Amino acid sequence: MIPIKTESAWRGTADCRRCGIRDMVLFADLREEDFNLIHAPIDDLEYAAGQPLLRMGETATSLYTLRSGVIKLVRNTVDGRQRIVRVLRSGDVVGLEALMGPTYDADAIALTPIKVCRLPLQVIQRLNRETPRLHQRLLEQWHHSLKEADDWLAELNFGNARQRVAGLILKMRSAHDPETCTLFSREDMGAMLDLKLETVSRTLNAFVREGLIEPMDKIGRVYRVMDAERLKAPKGV
Repeated sequence: MIPIKTESAWRGTADCRRCGIRDMVLFADLREEDFNLIHAPIDDLEYAAGQPLLRMGETATSLYTLRSGVIKLVRNTVDGRQRIVRVLRSGDVVGLEALMGPTYDADAIALTPIKVCRLPLQVIQRLNRETPRLHQRLLEQWHHSLKEADDWLAELNFGNARQRVAGLILKMRSAHDPETCTLFSREDMGAMLDLKLETVSRTLNAFVREGLIEPMDKIGRVYRVMDAERLKAPKGV
């Protein structure tokens, strides 16, 4: 068994046959005979906000399915700054690069409390060889990851501050309630959007004054989106 990291909490061995989010993750299409190919344990883990799940350059031994919560993927720039290159949410797969290379490509750090299932690489490799159903799901996850990376670059790294912050608000809306948006610390938002912390705060405050969003908590992490159409085409600064 792969050692459990000290900062994580082991919740037991995952029951993939009965997982509540199976339709969103890799094992959705597997049949009963496919599960018989899984011999290594799949660990059910919890991490607190701020704790690392993976580190860039670390030997890749597993993939992870994100069952709940939000993860940031972080890389260091040549000038020593940290850039958040993508955000992962429930149903996403973390560490797909383990299928192609020996190490992980970015730090994966919990932005909120998270629950993940750790899939040993040998399990994924065997299923990929022996059942076409997993192979198709892996291709879909690759496509999803590439599209998300392209969308992240196109939507959140160009334009003025209002356009970038508005794009993040729209992107982080709940899939179940599009009027609710969950954001992060201003520092994290600045690292995502390549903006200064003060610029992020000033822009969010402007959106609140203009009635585009409304805070739903005291720390400014959860907002109600009041006018999505105006956010999609915010005025310049």
